[in-house]
Amino acid sequence: MARIAGVDLPKNKRGEIGLTYIYGIGRSSARKILDKTGIDYNIKVQDWNDDQIAAIRSVIAAEYKIEGELRSTVQMNIKRLMDIGCYRGIRHRNGLPVRGQSTKNNARTRKGKKKTVANKKKATK
Repeated sequence: MARIAGVDLPKNKRGEIGLTYIYGIGRSSARKILDKTGIDYNIKVQDWNDDQIAAIRSVIAAEYKIEGELRSTVQMNIKRLMDIGCYRGIRHRNGLPVRGQSTKNNARTRKGKKKTVANKKKATK
């Protein structure tokens, strides 16, 4: 079992895919890491030896911001936007889509479950 940055990588996955289980590393970053260490993408995680794991760890530690450090940086950036009161910060504060999506019909993921509002009664004469 390879453990990198506090994450247990799945044993039966290819190296390129296994590295993506670390927050902050996607497919392209995983390929770059494996290129720098000289490990084939198709070798399964369980077939890595200790030297290869150590090389991967050192490359990740030197060049990438991952897991807790990355999460805290992202949260600090969002907090900064909210504090300065810019448009994106206000959208974050109100729980609405930030990147210009329409909210008339969709955006249920950000807005939450539908809240039905009753119609206003017409005044009788």
